[in-house]
Parts: sequence; C-alpha cells; structure tokens
Amino acid sequence: MQSILPGFLVSISLIAAIGAQNAMVLRHGIARSHVAAVAVFCIVSDAILMSAGTAGFGAALQANPRVLTAVTLLGVAFLLAYGAMSLRSAWKSLPARATAPASSQSKATDGDPQEGEGLSAKGTVACTLPGAIAGVAAVTWLNPHAYLDTVVLVGSVAASYGEQRWWFTLGAIMASAVWFSTLAGGARAFSRRLARPRTWTIIDALTGLVMIGIAVKLLVGLA
Repeated sequence: MQSILPGFLVSISLIAAIGAQNAMVLRHGIARSHVAAVAVFCIVSDAILMSAGTAGFGAALQANPRVLTAVTLLGVAFLLAYGAMSLRSAWKSLPARATAPASSQSKATDGDPQEGEGLSAKGTVACTLPGAIAGVAAVTWLNPHAYLDTVVLVGSVAASYGEQRWWFTLGAIMASAVWFSTLAGGARAFSRRLARPRTWTIIDALTGLVMIGIAVKLLVGLA
C-alpha cells in the first residue's frame, strides 16, 4: 500500500497541466452544465486507461517503436490543432473586449457579474447530456496524448513497482478522482466570478500555449 502515494503524486502532476480535458471540465463547471456527469466520465476514462497501462498495454506499446512514434505524432497533431483553436478563440475575443463600452467596464468589480455578463459560457458547451458526454469523450479518447500520459507513462512507472503496481495505479486513479471533482466543483462554485469574457480569454490563451508547448516537447523527444 506504500505505493499509493507515489501513484497519486505522479498522476496529479500529469493531470494538473492545462489541457483539452481540463478546459472542457472548466467550461462545463462555469456554465453549470452537466458538471457531475462530465467529471465522472473523465475519472472513469482515466481509470480504464491507467489500468490498461498497468495491465501491460503500455509496455506493449513501448516495445513497438514504430507504433509509439505514430501515436506520438498523432498526439502532436492533436495538440497543435487544439492549441491553435484555443489561441484563435482567445484572439477573437480580444476585439469584443476592447470595444466594450467604458461605462460597462467600469461597473465590473470583483463581485458578481452584471446581468448577462459572462453568460456566454453556456454557449461554449453542449446543453444536452449526450452532447456533453460526446464532447468530453472526444478530447479524452480521440486525444493520442492522453494515451501517452495514462497508458504509456503511468503504466511504465507502475511496472517498476512490481507486485505493488496495482496499488500505484490505485493512487493514480485516486488523484484523477480528487482532481476532476475539485476542478468541476470549484468551477461551479465560483461560476459567477469566472464566467466573464476576460476569464475565457485567459483560459483559452493558457490552454493554447501549454498544449503547443507540450507538442513541441514531444517533437523534440522524437528527434
């Protein structure tokens, strides 16, 4: 059981980075749209992928360099595309914010947003449960980088713990549960403060920069 804490720490260090999955959970939390369902889907997905890595899929992937390279390149393409979309979204929001009436901006304080301000968050996420699940499924299961983190990395580290590997994996899954529950709950609790155009600009910009940075790091690793 002493391997639970290392598993928790390794997993939380991977999950806490801003990415497509975290951005999706944030959006649903701020919009107060199917928050619990989205968070649970992320947790269950991570549990499946991490368990697959520990069961040997990660080692099998590492044993085939060509497949691993292909998955890495697909991950780079996904990260670059999603990062570019996030930066484009942040850029498009700048003119609207810059041309906002000075009077309305002067009313914006640290308190609750004015009527109608920040409510556009609901327009950025699916309103139906199937749509919400489909969206988070896409950024989870169609994201090759997620496989590199969960199946390959967590699986390979877990393997180094021998008979304790499943305790390590349990710790990693616990980290996922804690992180996504906290992220979703926090975003929902502070949705009135966070659901502002400026907040979305910052989130989109950070998401785009981090994802492009990870893509570059993966490419350098292939060189």
